[in-house]
Amino acid sequence: GKSVIEAKVPQAEMQRYAAELRSLTQGRGIYTMEPSHYAAVPSNIAHDIIEAARREREEEK
Repeated sequence: GKSVIEAKVPQAEMQRYAAELRSLTQGRGIYTMEPSHYAAVPSNIAHDIIEAARREREEEK
């Protein structure tokens, strides 16, 4: 059968979704995304994002 799931998910959590969906559906699952809205990132998560970007830049040097 076919299932349709609609959800609002932070974009950062969708980074590995395609690979996970293929794995769960034996390569048959498909998905689409469209922006819903913009919202401020909570400060603790913003800190993690900034630190990860800083580490990536340092590794590139």
